[in-house]
Parts: sequence; structure tokens; C-alpha cells
Amino acid sequence: MAQIDVFYCEPREKTGTGGARASRRADWVPGVLYGGGANPVAIQLKKNEVEKAFKNGRLRSHLAKIDVPGEDGQQPVIARDVQVHPVKGLPIHVDLMRVDEKTRLDVAVPVRFINEEKSPGLKKGGVLNVVRHAVEVYAPATAIPEVFEVDVTGLEVGDGIHASAIALPEGVTHVITDRDFTIATIAAPSALRSADEEDAEAAAASEDDGESEDGEQEEEGKEE
Repeated sequence: MAQIDVFYCEPREKTGTGGARASRRADWVPGVLYGGGANPVAIQLKKNEVEKAFKNGRLRSHLAKIDVPGEDGQQPVIARDVQVHPVKGLPIHVDLMRVDEKTRLDVAVPVRFINEEKSPGLKKGGVLNVVRHAVEVYAPATAIPEVFEVDVTGLEVGDGIHASAIALPEGVTHVITDRDFTIATIAAPSALRSADEEDAEAAAASEDDGESEDGEQEEEGKEE
């Protein structure tokens, strides 16, 4: 089961740009807590807790909980918007949504490829060409898959991996339903592709030369 982060949060007395800056100066990350039938509340989260979850890839699209002073228990939440500093690359604002077992969300679940050593195509020098590093699905907020594992055992050069290859947990469905979209392909090695391209160019050049010779012969015949 995926690790669930618990964020300690406090209400923010000051809102707006000035209030957000004041929170950051005091080592907090400003944010907003909304959903669950309650009014939105300006909050601030402990900077070290938020950055730890972010660096470990658990801040976005992962179930978490918040510990609110004066309230019993911990509320399940999920980050729906994370603003990141353009230079430091760390969260500077987080919007959290209250969720429960009835809440369904569209989330992007990362894809992990396994058993690459058992793919004949990759053994021959083929390249795993990843089209989608994540797959968007509708899932219960309290049961979001942590990762989708895709087995490439037995795949040859030219084979493709499509959405139907993913075993979706109960209650989880693809966002895209009108086609069996491609997730990855086993592409030919670059050296092989170059050789094929050279052969094709040579064949095309040969055809052009043949057409030119025929044309010249026809012109000569006319002159005679």
C-alpha cells in the first residue's frame, strides 16, 4: 500500500499575496483547503512536510491527510493544484481538496515498465519508445493506483503496448475510452533504421536513374 503523508496545517489569518509571502518567510507553504461541502479555507502547511512529499513524488495525485488543530481526527485530502517556484523547483502554494470514499477524480498514474531483459526486441538492440509516461484514469480518491506496471516480456521490434494491456483495479476506468491508445512501442535500433533508410534512398535513386535513361533513349529515338 502506498505511503500516506500527513500534513500539519493551520488557518492563515492573512490572505492574498502579502499573506502568502509572510507564510513563506516563516517556513510555511500557503494553500487553500476546499471541497467536502465546506467553504474554502486559507491554510498554511509545514514546509518540510510538503517538500518531502514533493521530492518523493507523492504530493500530486496521491491521497494524504491533514491534521487540523482543534479538530478531531485527520481529514483525507488530495492535492489538486501545486504551484512550483520557477527557479528552485519546490512547492510555493498547494490547493488541497477534501475527499472521501465516494469522491472520484481524474488522475494521471505513472507507468513503470518491467521485465525489459525478457523482451527479444530490446535484446536485439531495440529501443523502448515511451509515448505516455502516465495514464489518466477516473479512480476513487481513497483507492488511487500508485503506479501501473507494464510487462514487456516477449515483445519484438515493432510491437506496441496499448491501454488494454493495463489491468485496471476495480472501480478504476480510463479517461480516454474511444480508442485503445498507445503507451509505448519497441522501436528498431537507430543503426538498423539508418541502414533501412539508406537502402530506401538507394532504391529510389536507382529508379530515378532508370527513368532518366529511358527518357534519354526516347528523345534520341525521336531525333533519329
